[in-house]
Amino acid sequence: MDLYYPVERPDGGKDKGESSMTFLDIAKKRHSVRNYKNVEVEEEKIQQVLEAARMAPSACNYQPIRFIVITDPKVKNTISKEAFSGNWLQAAPILIAVCGDHSKSWKRRDGKDHCDIDVAISIDHLTLAAADIGLGTCWICSFNSELCHDILALPENYEVIALIPMGYPDDKIPDKNRKNMDEIATRI
Repeated sequence: MDLYYPVERPDGGKDKGESSMTFLDIAKKRHSVRNYKNVEVEEEKIQQVLEAARMAPSACNYQPIRFIVITDPKVKNTISKEAFSGNWLQAAPILIAVCGDHSKSWKRRDGKDHCDIDVAISIDHLTLAAADIGLGTCWICSFNSELCHDILALPENYEVIALIPMGYPDDKIPDKNRKNMDEIATRI
């Protein structure tokens, strides 16, 4: 399997490493995957999606984000059974616990902590990068964060904000049901 999408050159050749997909194509391709093939994800691909997440902007560039990449079946099973209520999570080859470090996040003058926003931006980078290279993800927020924190024995200042299973999808890209543009955007 190629790690790139070939791009046609004017001379008829192809350049490796350059995507012919536009950003909008990648955004349309990304969807929540809950069925994964029993195939190990290559380390290069794991590093590629983590690098995309690392490049995400954060308020004042404080980067209060930490990624716990879980491949140990025992840890995945414990989180799945004790902190989440769905067996499908265990089937993903990789589970990423995305944490925010509230001791390092930027706070606005009125006290608003931007940690969750910074984490959300990095997760979006991660999930789009995964979709670009043929991996599936699902953004999970419905889990017991405190229990997950304890299972992973994390420092007190870390909060597990989301769980991201990742692997090769064993499903098709569904049609996306989105609101019309005039329902979400206003010009003044």
